Amino acid sequence: MTDSIRADGAPRPVGAYPHARRVGDLLLLSGIGPRDPRSDAVPGNVLDADGRVVAHDIAAQTRSVFANVRAVLEASGARWEDLVDVTVYLTDMADFAEYNRVWAEYFPDPATAPCRTTLAITALPTPIAIELKCVAVAPGAGNR
Repeated sequence: MTDSIRADGAPRPVGAYPHARRVGDLLLLSGIGPRDPRSDAVPGNVLDADGRVVAHDIAAQTRSVFANVRAVLEASGARWEDLVDVTVYLTDMADFAEYNRVWAEYFPDPATAPCRTTLAITALPTPIAIELKCVAVAPGAGNR
């Protein structure tokens, strides 16, 4: 049996899937991006007159995606500290150093940080530069 989770404090999924699904003590988050949950805008994107992205601020997008992940965790009864594995998708590996700097602000102790894999990909479904796929372990999260 699994429980589907929808987080009102996170941006709507861009497809037919839940924000997360709980299976026992595991919480599996769908890909979460940095879109603002209220306006759907992408923080840090600079657009040209035709609406195409000409620049982005990876630090702003990283902070925003972390806020969205936190919103899904909280809606699931889990906490930031419950994260155990994070897969990070970057559309430009030149952003790695800045993203890694922001990561260290949120996870200052490598001994307690979740495991992490970072991949460079050519594109994401919306005009974002980063997306996270997360797994948390939250025993009895519904009872917290």
